[in-house]
Amino acid sequence: MRKLQLTTLLLFFGILLHAQQPFKRTLKLMGNRFDITLVAKDSTEANKYIDLAVGEISRIERLISSWDPNSQTSEINRNAGIKAVKVDKELYDLIEHSLTISMITDGAFDISYASMDRIWRFDGSMTKMPSEEEIKKSVANVGHQNIELDHESTSVFLKLPGMKIGFGAIGKGYAADKAKALLMEKDVFAGIINASGDMNTWGRQPNGEHWKVAITNPMDKSKAFGLLPIKEGAVVTSGNYEKYVTFNGQRYSHIIDPRTGYPTKGILSVTVFSPKAELADALATSIFVMGIETGIDRINQLAKTECIIIDDTGKIYKSENIEIESK
Repeated sequence: MRKLQLTTLLLFFGILLHAQQPFKRTLKLMGNRFDITLVAKDSTEANKYIDLAVGEISRIERLISSWDPNSQTSEINRNAGIKAVKVDKELYDLIEHSLTISMITDGAFDISYASMDRIWRFDGSMTKMPSEEEIKKSVANVGHQNIELDHESTSVFLKLPGMKIGFGAIGKGYAADKAKALLMEKDVFAGIINASGDMNTWGRQPNGEHWKVAITNPMDKSKAFGLLPIKEGAVVTSGNYEKYVTFNGQRYSHIIDPRTGYPTKGILSVTVFSPKAELADALATSIFVMGIETGIDRINQLAKTECIIIDDTGKIYKSENIEIESK
């Protein structure tokens, strides 16, 4: 009898899984391309839940956008050097978490990078390097240590006049995490949110396989050098192979060290795997700044977090517990 019950149960789940199929919608959110794919029984159900995800991502954008003058982030920036600003606990927690990542990365990740003067341009218009004085001045108002938090009042104070915060290096990942959490609460059992390369997954594909992501070969963007399964987590890839400048034979990335004002060099691509897209997003950028050895060392100290790094010669480095399936 037990064997019959088990067989019936497995047959039921097999039919249920087979009845589900993936539905995808592509749209522009937070100034970036988002691809939202959900596994559902039909398009009506899928569209209902995709609409929920879009609504959640739009809500996050209204909260954290430094471009929206009505956002709490803009209010913090307007009052830099003047007074503390009380904010929603959600924004307070995101800023607090950002400061924790700044400490983990020795300041390689810093949301006050928004204070930086834009003296580097990666649109082909630069003809010479900025001077040392210009570069030093460009980061004068940058420094996570000048962000003051008050837990009781959930207020944020930027100590320096002209200082600003921005979430460009963590915002997409955070929004994807929040949308994923909402959909899981609604019992959407599988899906993948691709926020311009920030991939966040849960559940499995209708055929029962894990979602997989191809890692682009930065030496030849038309090819991938590996295919990796994502198991209930996120993967984020950052690269400097599209935006860079070259002076005196040296290639400088569009990713700039917020501590020095100088562009990073030596690394072409960083891919980070982590349970949260928010953390993977922040770490992928930070590794460019920290460098290969320090970056891998920090990743190896974080639970359930791995990375793949490709340097400017095409050499591949990886953290301790990652295996690459050849493609």
